[in-house]
Amino acid sequence: MSADWPTAAEWLASGEQGGLVVAGVPAVEHAVTPSRYDLAPAALRNRLARLSYVPDLPPVVDLGDSLTPPPLTAPLTVLLGGHNAVTFHALAGERRLDDWGLLTVDAHHDVRAYEPDRVGNGSPVRALLDAGLAGRNVVQVGIQPFSNSRQHRDWCEERGVDWYGPETIDDVPALLHDLAARCRHVYVDIDLDALDRAFAPGCPGARPGGITPRQLFEAAFAAGIHSSVRAVDIVEVDPEADVAHLTVDAAALTLLNVAAGFAAREPPPS
Repeated sequence: MSADWPTAAEWLASGEQGGLVVAGVPAVEHAVTPSRYDLAPAALRNRLARLSYVPDLPPVVDLGDSLTPPPLTAPLTVLLGGHNAVTFHALAGERRLDDWGLLTVDAHHDVRAYEPDRVGNGSPVRALLDAGLAGRNVVQVGIQPFSNSRQHRDWCEERGVDWYGPETIDDVPALLHDLAARCRHVYVDIDLDALDRAFAPGCPGARPGGITPRQLFEAAFAAGIHSSVRAVDIVEVDPEADVAHLTVDAAALTLLNVAAGFAAREPPPS
């Protein structure tokens, strides 16, 4: 690209230490709907070559791809899935789950029963509660009324999980503020199937009635700018099922909005 049109791919490849870490986690096994989620990290990085940026973006290090998520030790780690089991594998590795809160932007509760050592994309929230995450520290936004079972909803309510429909997506900044008031760290899971199906043909779980890309990007920015958010994942994209790169572009722009929010964070007190 020309010198006056730097690409977002060049930004991601810059390898500048500074607090933002990006890593691909191409999880694909044990999916409710088998799909090529493993292709998403590479597809997202490729689409960054088509995008530039006007907001200042922070220094970034891309760790490449591994099925084992990195430790969440950076000021902010962004994980590129893969499917939603990424959320479990990344957060369950933390030694003190009682220090953490989880906010999911997702059409589904993700509390299906699972077999030991076979946590798939239908089960990460249930598996995290089984591992010690407190239900009262889980907030779910974007839940679709006809994409979840009554048993799963009851399971969440019995354990104190707060959940809201797609109409509440604009309240993510306030929900993050409330969650951070009772948790030391916050993990944000962004499942692209929270989008309306028209905007996410590459998400097997997306349905009509979901959120818009603008709302998704604003939620991503809110996650990036919030000082308690230590990790964000971007999951559930199947590039082979996509149409005209709509879903992969939405995932790439979600990453950039998280990064722009992180760049706008107030520095920690000295």
